[in-house]
Amino acid sequence: METVEIQFVREPEAADLPTPEAATPDSAGTDLRAAVVDTVTIPPGEYRAVSTGLRIKIPTGYEGQVRPRSGLALRHGITCLNTPGTIDADYRGVVQVLLINHGNQAFLVNHGDRIAQLVIAPVTRGKFAEAKSLDDTERGEGGFGHTGVK
Repeated sequence: METVEIQFVREPEAADLPTPEAATPDSAGTDLRAAVVDTVTIPPGEYRAVSTGLRIKIPTGYEGQVRPRSGLALRHGITCLNTPGTIDADYRGVVQVLLINHGNQAFLVNHGDRIAQLVIAPVTRGKFAEAKSLDDTERGEGGFGHTGVK
């Protein structure tokens, strides 16, 4: 597994939070924690941006993918909007996590709660080239549930 250095700066509200690190040697993601002064309440069907209190520097050629935590989804119906959310290498603002409550009870986010995970991934940029036509494939123009349907 390749390791890249992710430099970070803490905002004052994150001063007491642990340094982000993988929970196990084979973990793909690093836990992101809530850096909130007051508890954030997310009513059913609503969403909130929750601060991590971290500004990060992702190396050029990589992105940060913000992903949901499976335990929050299973136990509470909490997930991330625009999943995976992308943090570009040139972004220097505070990382926030867009949490949505698909559950049927209000969800409370407290300071230090693990709210998402961050996966650092290499980026391949496509270069678009206009063509007069495209080659035919077995699938053709079928989409949205078309694969495997005759």
